[in-house]
Amino acid sequence: MAAARIFQRQKNAMQSGNARADEWVLQFESHKPHVPDPLTGWSGNGDTQSQVTITFDSAEDAKAYADRNGIAYHLVPPAIRKLRLQAYADNFK
Repeated sequence: MAAARIFQRQKNAMQSGNARADEWVLQFESHKPHVPDPLTGWSGNGDTQSQVTITFDSAEDAKAYADRNGIAYHLVPPAIRKLRLQAYADNFK
């Protein structure tokens, strides 16, 4: 079975909300390179397993699922968001 990666969803940059930002995702990695289709020019491959994404409430749930089903995985640690607070007047210093 193909390897998978487990990661935490990032906050959507186009919206201010945090919906689904605390979900963990198990996503299978593609083991075939993407090649352009000769007719349309669209990039793709025949590997449908790379389209599968499964969401979990925690990283432990995702790891337990992978272990139960014999899926090799690697955990991507969540990025630490740096919040920079400043006053509006600081823009004009």
